[in-house]
Amino acid sequence: MTAEIQNYLYEHIPLSKSMGVRVEEVKNNRVVLFAPLAANINHRDTVFGGSASALAILSAWTLLNFRLKHEGLDCRLVIQKNSVSYDKPITGDFLAICEFSDDLRWKKFKAMYKRKHKARIQIDSRLEHKGETVGSFSGHFVAIAVV
Repeated sequence: MTAEIQNYLYEHIPLSKSMGVRVEEVKNNRVVLFAPLAANINHRDTVFGGSASALAILSAWTLLNFRLKHEGLDCRLVIQKNSVSYDKPITGDFLAICEFSDDLRWKKFKAMYKRKHKARIQIDSRLEHKGETVGSFSGHFVAIAVV
């Protein structure tokens, strides 16, 4: 399953391939993405902030997209707005981990989507390096029915 999702990301979001993103884990309520420092390095020999942000967004988008497809909801999923906090410099390979287990919020999101053919949901992820949280992401995504 992870290889299939990784191939999907490489084909449909080419930046993920350029960044060397690797899908480590995909579950209904958890996605873990890996990225190497070498492909995402900046002039200070740390991870470029744009790469960290992109991986965090990608982890949340992947979790939502996987869950929507798994539940048979055919839609376009786009990010509406987000914020990222960079708590520490990332000095090596890093992860973006998105976990979502709020069943009530998911049910409300699905109900709105089914009723209006459009729904918005907020989801968070975190950036980790060597097991330590080094940043956080919060984003609002919109699912729009494919017409």
